[in-house]
Amino acid sequence: MKFAYHPTMCPPDQYLALAKAAEAIGFDTFTFPDSICYPQEGSDVYPYNDDGTRDFLDGVPFLEPFVAIPYLAAATDKIRFTTSVIKLAIRQPVIVAKQLSSLGVLIGDRFGFGVGISPWPEDFLASQIPWEKRGKRMDEMMEIVNGLMTGEYFGYDGEIFQMDAIKLCPVPDHHIPLLVGGHAKPALRRAARLGDGWISAGSSLEQLTQMINQIEEFRKECGRDNIPYEYHAMTEAAYTVEGLESLEKAGVTEVIIAFRNPYDGKPDTQTLEEKIGMLQWYSENVIEPYRK
Repeated sequence: MKFAYHPTMCPPDQYLALAKAAEAIGFDTFTFPDSICYPQEGSDVYPYNDDGTRDFLDGVPFLEPFVAIPYLAAATDKIRFTTSVIKLAIRQPVIVAKQLSSLGVLIGDRFGFGVGISPWPEDFLASQIPWEKRGKRMDEMMEIVNGLMTGEYFGYDGEIFQMDAIKLCPVPDHHIPLLVGGHAKPALRRAARLGDGWISAGSSLEQLTQMINQIEEFRKECGRDNIPYEYHAMTEAAYTVEGLESLEKAGVTEVIIAFRNPYDGKPDTQTLEEKIGMLQWYSENVIEPYRK
């Protein structure tokens, strides 16, 4: 089992110290959320908190992961960075592939690319991307990104995207895994068919077990059940040794630790020292006993 720290949209001036502390304390990964903007008016729907609303995100600081991660990677030595998750479907695939290839070249094999669609029509409107056929757009974008990351000439003729053959240079000499977020059946199927892993947020152990089993069925259908695969989970079961053992049995390969619920609408009032103290507490009371 690996351990990721999610700083949950903390004040920007805390990121550097938290990344260094997480690495020193023994965490494997430092993960970033993503949000482009908050609309003044729009649909008030969010699928990952109890009441389904998103008012709590107004004024919450989100950094652009492709900017923040190189900055933090340059100040650390070995900790891995992931996104959980970048809203891929509101971006342009060739530009994303260029950003991704540059990141992989600069920081080495220290990045996992967590991707999702976005539940908000306003994200698509702000980015001037059609809301319609967003699932198909997401699938084609993943295919394009993977194709361009080979470093060979790659063209594409899909329903959404058509592209003459082009080549990116440089590209990293390692594969950057695509980790797919989402709990709906189309997202699970996408994770099985196109991803190198899956990311869950807020699911119970029982729900995780069911979804992992579903992904494994889809992977067999796609003939991809024999390749390495990652399962990341932010779940309450990750805060005890017994819970970790159950998660490992269910197939989870990395847990995401946040120490506060970023979706409950409460402001982040913890000091930097308190957050580092929680990292140390978790290492001493959960990670170390689990690994013995």
